[in-house]
Formats: sequence, structure tokens, C-alpha cells
Amino acid sequence: MSDAPLNRFDRIVAILIQLQSKKIVKAQELADRFDVSLRTIYRDVRSLETSGVPIVSEAGVGYSIMDGYRLPPVMFTREEASSFVAAEKLMQKFTDKSFGAYYESAMFKVKSVLRGKEKDWIDALQAQIIINPTETLFNENIPNALEILFESIAEKKQVFVKYQSMASEKPSERHLEPVSIFHENNYWYILAYCHFRNDYRQFRTDRLLQIQRTVLPFKLEHGTLDDFRQKESDAHKTKVRILVDKSIVRFLKSERNHYGFVSEEIKNEGVEMTFFTQSVEHGFARWYLMFGDYAHILEPESLKQRLLEIVENTKARLQE
Repeated sequence: MSDAPLNRFDRIVAILIQLQSKKIVKAQELADRFDVSLRTIYRDVRSLETSGVPIVSEAGVGYSIMDGYRLPPVMFTREEASSFVAAEKLMQKFTDKSFGAYYESAMFKVKSVLRGKEKDWIDALQAQIIINPTETLFNENIPNALEILFESIAEKKQVFVKYQSMASEKPSERHLEPVSIFHENNYWYILAYCHFRNDYRQFRTDRLLQIQRTVLPFKLEHGTLDDFRQKESDAHKTKVRILVDKSIVRFLKSERNHYGFVSEEIKNEGVEMTFFTQSVEHGFARWYLMFGDYAHILEPESLKQRLLEIVENTKARLQE
């Protein structure tokens, strides 16, 4: 980012806004956001202090603004106002009804500080943008699922759920300690410690039949979602190499990352793809069947045997 006077002014204002948005902000976090050196951040923060902004700094911790200090709302640009429209549409379709309503309320407050032209800009866009998810993300009978889960994570209180898994015909009742919530493969998932299984499990929000707050505190200290994913990536995985007809490679790109895709190499006879996957016998094998008549398995041999088993079982059922 250029350090020209105008750009530096914009950056200083943006730093002030970010300082007001969090309790503690690290200098490195600011440097990474604005793509400048730590020395530049130190200088910009000193400029804010000189102008009268009460900034508290602590070595090794970060910056914070003294409690009670606030500036009047900053005006939004037209481009920033446009981003609110997209965010509002996503919140309405990709979160539950409770969070969607909260965001709608927040949007009224945001719009109240917009200039007339920006308000007209938003009005012109809102009716012309439609977002439709491909899957049902939440049970309509529990419209506040995300709200309860967010509270649980923040307050470290267990939740009680009734959950319908795919592996069982009857729902189960569980007490969970939610660790994280994430959206992946068109669904919302909860990573939680399950007291029913005495282990960490993932739960899809659309399979929740009931969720309730409890007063029970967490019994364990949990890491972050990144911690759990790192452990998962370190677990035993199987190397898979397949040779795929060039004519269908482009159709696999949207799905292959779900199955541990690592690399591809163009060969005379096709495209060689390499995967490291934890689910060779089930997930990967069944995905491969979708395009198996356009591919060859190079390794492992066990994948070939598993596919033959699935095909034979399918054939037997068709002949019944």
C-alpha cells in the first residue's frame, strides 16, 4: 500500500475503526491487513495518540482504546454500501431465521448513517439480487439454532440436542460442548465434544431436531477448529493415483478437493491425479464410480478390489 498522504490518512482512519471493533488488536494484525511494515503501524498509532485518541498499548499484547471512547459513525462509500447488500442476502439465506432477523435490524442502523446517494444505491440493488442455497441448512422448527450455538461457544455452556444421524433410524439425545461452527460442502457443521460418545464429533445443523440452552458449564478446555483439522491432517491417509480422461477433468475440479486432492500432471494418455484420503473404501470409492468409465486406477490395488465389490453388489441387487 502506498504511503502517500491521502492513502496514509485513509489507513489511519481504518486503523482507528479496527481498534474500536475489537478489545485487543495486535500490531502485526494491522501490518498484515494494510500490507505495511510494523514501523509504519507504530508511526500511524503515534499519530492517533497525538491527535487525542486514548490508545492503551502493552508490549506483547497489543493495542486497545480506553473504555468509553467512541467517535461518531464513519460514512460508508458506495462500494462498501454495496457489500452490505450481498451480506444481507447471504445472512437471510445461509443463517437461521433468528440471525437473519438480527442482521436485518443491524442493517437499518447501518442505513441510517448512509448519505442519500448511498441509500438510493442500496435500494436499487436490493430487489435485483437473489441468492438461493442448494440445500436446506436448518430445521425450520428451531429458528434460533445458530444463536444458541454462538452463545454456547462464547459463554462456555453446554447445549442439549436431539439429533438424527444418518446411521440411525431413531434420534439420539446428547449434551454437547460446541467448539466451532463452520460452513462446508453446502452445509453448516458443529464441531463439538459429545458427552454421549465421550469424544469429539461433527454434527450437521439440518439434522438437529431440537436444541436447548443449559446452565451446565464446559467440563473441558477445547482447542480451535484449526487445531482439530491439523490433527485430522496428521492422521493416517492413503495415497491414491488415478489416470483420468482429459475430456472430463474440468468436471471434477469442483469436487476433488473434498477427497484429498494434492496434484495433477498431464500425460499423453490423460491427466494423472494424486490424492491423500482418509476414506478410500467409502467416500473416494463411491465418488470414483461417478466417472470410473473415464479413468484408470494406478494405486492402490485395494481401491480396485473395493470398487469391484460395490459393482458386484449393485449388479446382484439389480438382478433381484
